[in-house]
Amino acid sequence: MYGHNPTSVKVAEAAQTNTSKTYFGSMFVMDCPLTTLPNIGSKRIGYAQGMTASASQTELGLLMILHFVFTEREYNGSTISILGRNLVFENVREMPVVGGSGAFRFARGYAEGKTYSLDVKSGNATLEYNVFILHP
Repeated sequence: MYGHNPTSVKVAEAAQTNTSKTYFGSMFVMDCPLTTLPNIGSKRIGYAQGMTASASQTELGLLMILHFVFTEREYNGSTISILGRNLVFENVREMPVVGGSGAFRFARGYAEGKTYSLDVKSGNATLEYNVFILHP
């Protein structure tokens, strides 16, 4: 979130966001590299684009809209769309796959999100997602 070229930025907040333990009312947009391994030096295969909103007053729970946009090989131009609740401090967060395009048209399934690393002071994080798609 911070640094030379942040890939996630705050675009809105409510009056009470700064006094909320859960950052309730804050909204972020993101355009992050999608890599094969949870390492910025790993092969880039696309982008994770979307937005989050802190939607809980009692826990750090995000409403997450996320699109994996693929730019490599047979998946180039295809997307996977995820919409769900992301409880930030849970070890594994499960969110539904609600669709996709190209090779993933009409995709259904779920994604498991894990925090690989987190710098609480800066807000910078590396996340790992494993996506499971049901084929019709």
